[in-house]
Amino acid sequence: MLRNNNDTEERQLINALVAGNESAYRIIIEKYRESVVRLCMGFTGSYDDAQDLAQEVFIEIFNSISKFKRRSSFSTWMYRVAVNKSLNFLRKKKNLVSMEQANETVTPANNNTSAEKNLEISDHARALHTALDRLPGKQRAAFILSKYDDLQYAEIADIMKTSISSVESLLFRAKKNLQQSLLEYYKNNMK
Repeated sequence: MLRNNNDTEERQLINALVAGNESAYRIIIEKYRESVVRLCMGFTGSYDDAQDLAQEVFIEIFNSISKFKRRSSFSTWMYRVAVNKSLNFLRKKKNLVSMEQANETVTPANNNTSAEKNLEISDHARALHTALDRLPGKQRAAFILSKYDDLQYAEIADIMKTSISSVESLLFRAKKNLQQSLLEYYKNNMK
């Protein structure tokens, strides 16, 4: 019964948004902002970029709500918009990010153990993000939707317009590829 109330509320909210109701738009942002930022951050690795992308996602939703066919839930459609925006962002920024990472060097000012530990943590985070960057687009999207937003396989399949078995396969290959990339990193960097 609760599901029917949620469906009715969502339907009313979408109808209000289609009618151009600004308060409905604010409700959508309040309800989904955190999830969209978290998803975008999974792709970008940058909170600032994720914030910018989330803003673009909500602008796109506002401008395209009339195209929402209601074949899936609103949140599935919204996630699809967020994934597409994130992937487009990565395509445009890939060369720039690679150049910045290649030029980025950090040296500790002294032998402070805390500074060295922070540098090590930063290096590990950079290695993980680099490994994520190397994943093919569909593997990366499935992994981020699964791990960053903790979505179920069926939800990921809806967002990616694929089958549940394809999602399982994408996640399996993504984990295997990440494991290989990180194993190489740790073999080369841990002494």
